[in-house]
Amino acid sequence: MVRYKNRYVTCEVNFASKQKGPLEAKDLSREIQKVVQIVHGDFGCAAIRTGLSVSYCNESTRIAIIRARLGAHKLITSALPFLTRIGKERANIRMLYVGGTLRHCYKRILIHQKMELSKILPTITNESEAIELKKSLLTFGGCLADYRKIV
Repeated sequence: MVRYKNRYVTCEVNFASKQKGPLEAKDLSREIQKVVQIVHGDFGCAAIRTGLSVSYCNESTRIAIIRARLGAHKLITSALPFLTRIGKERANIRMLYVGGTLRHCYKRILIHQKMELSKILPTITNESEAIELKKSLLTFGGCLADYRKIV
């Protein structure tokens, strides 16, 4: 039996409009397939089709983890900058990390969220709002019961 190795691409989705639509895994996966088809043609589309899935998608933080097979992940990472729409909304994607395990991707998300939190906290004056913001940014939305298991 053959073991297939995967790579996980952690990315942040930024929408252009202030009214952010829902970020759904199936829409993101569909748009990635379309962009790879345009950039790499039939070969690229066929190479990513079997292993492509969106493992994690958080609507509040707009962070997603895309799973792809080893080798085919290069096609996805080279096509992601050309992705300009998700559904009907204009969006751009910023890649944060490419890793071999979900555990390391979650660690990188935690580091990214702590940096974002340090930028936002000085502007908040209410202590209860700061605690709620910290709690919402540093949890993974039902994916993991406790984020401390990662660290």
